Amino acid sequence: MKAKRSVAILAVSGIVVVSVVAGLDLFSSPGSSAASDPVSGRAELAVLNSEKAKAAKSPSAKPLSIEEQAQEVAQLRNQIEAVEAARKAMQDQAALRRKAKNAAIARYKALQKTDDKSRDERASRDAERKKISGTPKEIAMNLLADHGWKSSQFSCLDSLWTKESRWKVSADNPTSSAYGIPQALPGNRMAAYGADWRTNPVVQIKWGLDYIEDAYGSPCNAWSHSKAKGWY
Repeated sequence: MKAKRSVAILAVSGIVVVSVVAGLDLFSSPGSSAASDPVSGRAELAVLNSEKAKAAKSPSAKPLSIEEQAQEVAQLRNQIEAVEAARKAMQDQAALRRKAKNAAIARYKALQKTDDKSRDERASRDAERKKISGTPKEIAMNLLADHGWKSSQFSCLDSLWTKESRWKVSADNPTSSAYGIPQALPGNRMAAYGADWRTNPVVQIKWGLDYIEDAYGSPCNAWSHSKAKGWY
């Protein structure tokens, strides 16, 4: 007796599987002796269904949803806030160091007996007044020696503060509360150096030079950090 071949079609997870079973006709009607045509038609249908299932599993790329766009904006905002936080933290640390230094200087001065009427004292005051006269750049150049820096450090300081504020006393950062020539964050940090910190370049420069000394050691070190990180 000649064995008949039939095809069993099973759908598993959206994919149609064709199975050829020898000796068993699953699709022919009882008493049928030939199933070649039904088997061929079902096999073609199985192939078509399989291709459709594959196509359904490979969707094309979709544009970002409103929620995904909002997430990207939030990530960018978080990065900006992280930079501002790092900058503020550095200035906080420098302020603590400056406070400790000022306390030590105050104790030292308390031990010194000075004569305000002496010629040497008057000469010193005259020299101090001369140092803080002129343009902001001239004042900064004159004050470098007070920190033990050579005049060669001024080129780094000039590049740094030109980038930060263009040496403008009223420079106000629109994205933060940084203010003035050295971009103190917040600007009222400079109030300890003078009540007119908003308009006085001497107050701002003295604060800025002290901050650079306490945080970086020198203007060139601060400028290197600014070039690498984008802030100082």
